[in-house]
Amino acid sequence: MRVIDSHTAGEPTRLVVDGGPDLGSGSLAERAARLEAEHLDFCSSVVLEPRGHDAIVGALLLPPSQPDCTAAVIYFNNLQNLGMCGHATIGLAVTLAHLGRLPHGQHRIETPVGIVEVDLLDANTVAVSNVESYRLQKDVSVDVPGRGKVTGDVAYGGNWFFLVKESPIDLTLANVTDLTAYTKDIRTALEDADITGTDGAWIDHIELFGPPVDPSSNSRNFVLCPGGAYDRSPCGTGCSAKLACLAEDGVLAPGETWIQESVIGSTYRASYQPGTGKGVLPTITGQAFVTSDANLIFNLADPYRLGIRP
Repeated sequence: MRVIDSHTAGEPTRLVVDGGPDLGSGSLAERAARLEAEHLDFCSSVVLEPRGHDAIVGALLLPPSQPDCTAAVIYFNNLQNLGMCGHATIGLAVTLAHLGRLPHGQHRIETPVGIVEVDLLDANTVAVSNVESYRLQKDVSVDVPGRGKVTGDVAYGGNWFFLVKESPIDLTLANVTDLTAYTKDIRTALEDADITGTDGAWIDHIELFGPPVDPSSNSRNFVLCPGGAYDRSPCGTGCSAKLACLAEDGVLAPGETWIQESVIGSTYRASYQPGTGKGVLPTITGQAFVTSDANLIFNLADPYRLGIRP
């Protein structure tokens, strides 16, 4: 199985170029559901130890079904599929350019939650026009055992988020263990309180905000991903959800730039235009770099060839 690794603002992506499972026919959403239902061993073998680690997001490259799209992709992590992934879309575009398959300019990419557009600005810089993003509920309070009441917004940016405006813990790398435990407790409390996204969707990402370290940025964040790892990047879908909240609160005007800083200090430039429905159309710009081009080997005698699951 050939894979190409990249990182976007520090967050890794592993693109499966050749050797993925046969997902049959149907829409990309149907094939994504088939991947999660029938091929979790494939997913864990790609992203988990001993070949990977919890923070890696996998991306399965597929031929597009739409004639005006350059590629189709299904994103997955160590637990499940992801509807959309901003950092991995930036990594996908840079990787395809590295392979000579994507010239500079604008291209359409199929994802399970809809078509997104990428603008390859140079060899490493990509602007992603994401799916329409919106806030479902504002100022939702939940009692977190041992932590007290936590208030945040429920919003969608291609994945579901609970966004907490002011983190009680400083957003530094030294506090990653405490931040991870805190956000896991929030997510469990949301589950126990039956607080969900639209149609009962699991709120699988928790996002904390605080003041930036760099004065040229607007804020700093910490994002808990579904599998329990933290996002090294500012999180593209999380930025999209944040833009929807800022727009509805009247804090950020259409076309105005918001610079989001991650817990490691990397940044995205984010802006939006009004959506066609109840949300906004975000554009997230960041940089990715290819880090390796490898063939994964699966020895039938290897007891851990399918990955080490927690």
